[in-house]
Amino acid sequence: MTLATLAARIRQDIVLYGALAANLGIAVAKFVAAGISGSSSMLTEGVHSLVDSGNQILLLYGQKRAKRAPDAAHPFGYGRELYFWAFVVAILIFAVGAGVSIYEGWKHIRTPEPLLDPVINYVVLGVAVALEGTSWTLAAREFAAAKGDMPWWRAIRESKDPAGFIVLFEDSAALAGLLIAGVGVWASHHWNDPRIDGAASIAIGVILALVAIILARESKGLLIGERADPEVIARVAGVVAAHPGVVAVNHVRTIHTAPDSIFVAISADFDDNLTMGEGERMIEDLEDRLRAAEPRLSSIYIRPERREDAAVVAVPGPAA
Repeated sequence: MTLATLAARIRQDIVLYGALAANLGIAVAKFVAAGISGSSSMLTEGVHSLVDSGNQILLLYGQKRAKRAPDAAHPFGYGRELYFWAFVVAILIFAVGAGVSIYEGWKHIRTPEPLLDPVINYVVLGVAVALEGTSWTLAAREFAAAKGDMPWWRAIRESKDPAGFIVLFEDSAALAGLLIAGVGVWASHHWNDPRIDGAASIAIGVILALVAIILARESKGLLIGERADPEVIARVAGVVAAHPGVVAVNHVRTIHTAPDSIFVAISADFDDNLTMGEGERMIEDLEDRLRAAEPRLSSIYIRPERREDAAVVAVPGPAA
């Protein structure tokens, strides 16, 4: 792991711990406010914050498990375990966060409860916006630094580290939910209709469901296995092609075994005049050059193969 990668990992842990602390405090405050005021949307928001807290714990756990060294049972390491827990987080947001929100909203629309003093709701919502806004700012700043000049949506699609964009999505959904909850509390008291508060709870549930679907889709792709960034693939192909003993590069195939770990398999046509010993030394030299060019390459396999015998695969271009 390079110093830059280690520094990025530390900053990301700070983002997760910050989000966890904020969500735990907010969840307690929301549940107290919901108990005093009887607000459905506040109860929903409390569940939302509690689920988010559990999600950050799972992501931290997944990061810890993913750092385990390779062994006989898992020769390429445990890095992709983080992707599994990211997928679990998406399922929890959908099943618990969205499910409870929609159910509570439907229940309060069907059997409205008398409205109580909403002042405490507004106080809690104001504090929650401040805390969630701080957490969102940290997550957005970290993700912006990681993505560079890449557009936001493309950066999310190309990201191989789910912890960063999951916190960003969760905090964005939380801020949207707080806005809807505030409008729901105000409108239900303004028109003296508690069913509006229930409708706000359903709206929050719908937002959570949409976020969960997006996160599940991205996490599923990582869990199944995604190739490295096209720039990395092109860099690898360029290093191999530049070697004087290589006639042609047939294909470069990659897969992320962790956010900062890449497995690469290369098929190349070697000069026919090379002896077996010269070919072995050339492969060792190529591996050294590739690791110097791309430190994230954890496993490198180079296969000498005549061009007409190889299944030539085009190097993928940037995602749309």
